[in-house]
Amino acid sequence: MSRNSETILIVDDSPETRLLLKRTLSARGFTTHGAESAAEAVALLNQTDVDLVITDLRMPGASGMDLVRHVRENLPGTEVMMITGYATVEGAVEAVKTGAEEYLAKPFTDEELFAAVDRVLEKLRLRRSLERGGEGAGRFGILGESEAMREVFRVIEKAAATKATVLITGESGTGKELVARAVHYNSPRAKAAFVPVNCGGIPEGLLESELFGYVKGAFTGAAETRAGFFQTAEGGTIFLDEISETSPAMQVKLLRVLQEREVAMVGQSRGRPVDIRVLAATNTNLRRLVERGQFREDLFYRLNVIALELPPLRKRGNDVLLLARHFARRFAGEFDRPLPLFTDRALEVLLGYSWPGNVRELENLIQRLMVLSEPQRKDDRAVIDAGDLPEHLRYCVNAARGVERSLAEVEAEHIQRVLEAQGGNKTRAAAVLGIDRKTLREKIKRYDIPD
Repeated sequence: MSRNSETILIVDDSPETRLLLKRTLSARGFTTHGAESAAEAVALLNQTDVDLVITDLRMPGASGMDLVRHVRENLPGTEVMMITGYATVEGAVEAVKTGAEEYLAKPFTDEELFAAVDRVLEKLRLRRSLERGGEGAGRFGILGESEAMREVFRVIEKAAATKATVLITGESGTGKELVARAVHYNSPRAKAAFVPVNCGGIPEGLLESELFGYVKGAFTGAAETRAGFFQTAEGGTIFLDEISETSPAMQVKLLRVLQEREVAMVGQSRGRPVDIRVLAATNTNLRRLVERGQFREDLFYRLNVIALELPPLRKRGNDVLLLARHFARRFAGEFDRPLPLFTDRALEVLLGYSWPGNVRELENLIQRLMVLSEPQRKDDRAVIDAGDLPEHLRYCVNAARGVERSLAEVEAEHIQRVLEAQGGNKTRAAAVLGIDRKTLREKIKRYDIPD
């Protein structure tokens, strides 16, 4: 039997149904309560913390739909699930629109019940993980609880204990410099300098003198001798970001530094020894560049002693919410605003989006939301719903999860999109949809599509 900490309230006017559901869910480890009416449920909810309400649709007095509305308006920390023996597409759409997270038709199996309950409670856990205090798990100053990031932490720990060169790979925005700093500051060189160099951000003509330094008179404008980044990193670590952007000539010079452990300043014929550790990073597949003859194979193997690959954000699961909470807290402090509340639908979009810009894109989004979101009352917390997120996020998520949605959801969304595309003209929209105008009006009313 699995143990669960959540509390579930079962609301049904049938004693047999209440007893059956209580026994089934209690056996799964949930704490359960029962109520025979919406009024009794409201009274119990006023006295007891409940995580999930499972309510029948049709009951004497107030209906299950009335109870859903009450919970949604008064208990934002409680989820709702609807069960009914009178299942219709319209009823399912109305239940979901009202605020029920799941709509389960009788009769259903224990497996179907457990699956629905688990889906609802997982959303609740995700929302709470976004709002709870603290920053969650993570090591080396890097947030992450996913297995992919735990593997990154394991490699960082091993790499930090050695003097070996490390090649950090990953898409743009995954935090390669953050990982490089973690390796340095957890190594025996932590008290010495960490010197980051963006190889792609320095013009080719200046890169050599910036890296290796130059002596007075070495070239026009060299009015004094100046140390380069390698000398500055003496005793510590130099981080060569975007190493793939270096020219073949620069790759030869870097290879010599790694082989000889000495640096020759521009204008000098002899090099001098340097005690440095080299970390490099790239968002490009260096093996492929080697195969194309665009990157030296011998330099690649010198750099790739320890390979550390960072996962993209889309493969880090619930780390998206962990990071979103971190950024929300940070920007709330910067802007002197309360931490916002994210709805379940907003969290679904954040989790379902592919994040091509990775952590950097998420950070920028949360900053934008914090700037634009406004609470209804001065001391309230702003509520961020799916509609507050950029359209391209919502569109990508809907396209990706289209096969998981009900026919009614898909139809309602498609009708709304066609109406928007036709500027609200029902005649043209009906023609595009291949139905008559009367049918379109009926569907607009049935699905409560905004006019």
